[in-house]
Amino acid sequence: MHLLSEVTEMKGIGAKKAEALKKIEINKMEDFLFYYPRTYQDRRNALKIANLYSGMTALVRAKVVLIIKDKSHYKKNQVLRLLIEDNTKSMEVVFFNAKYIQNLFEQEVEYDFYGKVIIEYGKMQMIHPEFINSEKAIKSGIVPIYPITASISQGEMQRWQQTANELIVEVEEFLPADLIERNRLCSLQYALRNIHFPEDGAKIKEAKYRLVFDELLILQTGLLSVKNRSHIGHCGILFSKDADIEAFIKKLKYKLTNAQKRVVGEIISDMESEKIMNRLIQGDVGSGKTVIAEIALYKAVKSGFQGVLMAPTELLTHQHFEGLTADFKPHDITVGFLSGSMNAKEKREVLMKLRTGEIQILVGTHALLQPGVEFNHLGLVITDEQHRFGVNQRALLTEKGQNPDVLVMTATPIPRTLAVIVYGDLDISIIDELPPGRQKIITRAVDEAGRDKTYHFIESEMKHGRQVYIVTPLIDDSEILKVRSAESVYEELSQRFREYSIALLHGEMKQKEKDEIMMQFYEGRIDLLVSTVVIEVGINVPNATIMVVENSERFGLAQLHQLRGRVGRGSDQSYCILVNNTDGETANERTEIMVSSSDGFYIAEKDLELRGPGQFFGTKQHGLPDLRIADLIKHIDVLNVVKDEAKRILDEDAFLSSKKYGNLKHKIKMAFGEHFDLKL
Repeated sequence: MHLLSEVTEMKGIGAKKAEALKKIEINKMEDFLFYYPRTYQDRRNALKIANLYSGMTALVRAKVVLIIKDKSHYKKNQVLRLLIEDNTKSMEVVFFNAKYIQNLFEQEVEYDFYGKVIIEYGKMQMIHPEFINSEKAIKSGIVPIYPITASISQGEMQRWQQTANELIVEVEEFLPADLIERNRLCSLQYALRNIHFPEDGAKIKEAKYRLVFDELLILQTGLLSVKNRSHIGHCGILFSKDADIEAFIKKLKYKLTNAQKRVVGEIISDMESEKIMNRLIQGDVGSGKTVIAEIALYKAVKSGFQGVLMAPTELLTHQHFEGLTADFKPHDITVGFLSGSMNAKEKREVLMKLRTGEIQILVGTHALLQPGVEFNHLGLVITDEQHRFGVNQRALLTEKGQNPDVLVMTATPIPRTLAVIVYGDLDISIIDELPPGRQKIITRAVDEAGRDKTYHFIESEMKHGRQVYIVTPLIDDSEILKVRSAESVYEELSQRFREYSIALLHGEMKQKEKDEIMMQFYEGRIDLLVSTVVIEVGINVPNATIMVVENSERFGLAQLHQLRGRVGRGSDQSYCILVNNTDGETANERTEIMVSSSDGFYIAEKDLELRGPGQFFGTKQHGLPDLRIADLIKHIDVLNVVKDEAKRILDEDAFLSSKKYGNLKHKIKMAFGEHFDLKL
């Protein structure tokens, strides 16, 4: 058996276990080594039940003396209660949603339980502790605890990891010796051995630092290499300086803000230079990103090139198409539209006009990525709501031209501390100013007692012809979560506001049905829309003036800010009402931030503080390598060191073509995936 052996070569792993391991991306023996523990148990110090106190996290070795199974018909919601005892005292162990572990315990058998102790009204409990049969447990030392799936036990994972640990001698070092020495890193073999089975806490720290360093170095070097492509070989498009954007700007119905002018200046400077533009425009809802995109498209077309704009939903794409068509008509620029819902004849006609150059600007959905979409002379690629597209999708679109300039836009505020990571391959422009005359959205927080008053206010707005969004966290009622669902709110309001048109929208509907409902809302034929977060990135409905968020405590700050941005798009005063049904400290703090601030970047920073980067965004949606052990905030000091190292590496060897960096180059390509060509 060796590193690249299939996991099924290991004793005890059959087809079913292999399938379960595949779900956590363990296919070969090597994958075990890079599947890290999420915590550790110190089995050198098992405590007696009599010595436990409330709030402590402890390891207890005790016998199960009583098993009480929930006889509920709702299998996934079953509760399992155990009475356990050692030679000092007894306590209760409780598991909720215990469908998969109902039959894992036997009476009179001893188990190791590791978890937080709760003592209420004299009753001692552990809720959802880690557990393992004491006979199968690693008997002493610091024991790794892994994230596992339902059909894999902790004991199995630990035993498999012990077997995989024997193969660590085959792991090759991929960092050059001088880099390791300069940063005082332990060897990769040492790190892997001690991240899984450490002798003490100091060795865990050494191992973790090396593995965190590796992840961040791979991420930063990969992204920086993409960015550097713009500066190597002078292979970008030189857009004409004679293509004067002032002719377009003068015909706009409004003046650009100073922030817009600054960003336009940065974009035009990129377009007129020899480097390939890779620029991100970050700006709150309503900050005027689209007109900046139009100016860049105008520059491209007047320089003899085509432009393309990709948006995540068909409705948003339609809206962009209508806006661009109207704005470019006075300048005799032809705008085309492409989406997956078009019939074959319509698609053929659009694709033919695109190939001949008759369509100068194409607006579309993911359908733009299809192989048959061929441009005559593509010079500028723009993606809107960039967080909905991965790096790979952006790369696929740019391949349809000869080194086109790239502009990406997002209204999702990303904290400045993370923007350089998430968009590390891009230069960043920030629009930090709203156009004059745009009214601030008034945000209020209410509890259940304020619901009736809220409904009266909603009715008042609808009487004046305004429209309303109500967003809920769930589609259906839940027996476990005490939250209001879209279905129940829709039924309640359909009875209360009978003379108004009310509709329900959620993610389980077919796309065609969702699009029809949103179009009716856009056209003013629906007065009140009850929805889940599927409207988070939606279309521009200037007549919508109220956003009500039910159970706002269940949403992150960045998401609440996105939802609030659905209103306030017209000239009328708009309102966001947060219905908070809990009195928790974090929920109250979150609500206070939303009520007091409308600055998306400030809110994003606070969201990051409260939730951490793991929940703030998933790297997969951005097409970035997974971070299995690194934490972008907790390890910011390592990140700063790594950024300097990545620059040093690429300054020395821009394409990582030397033997010195061959293994690192391989690691980067493996991490980013085969579909993302790093041009290394």
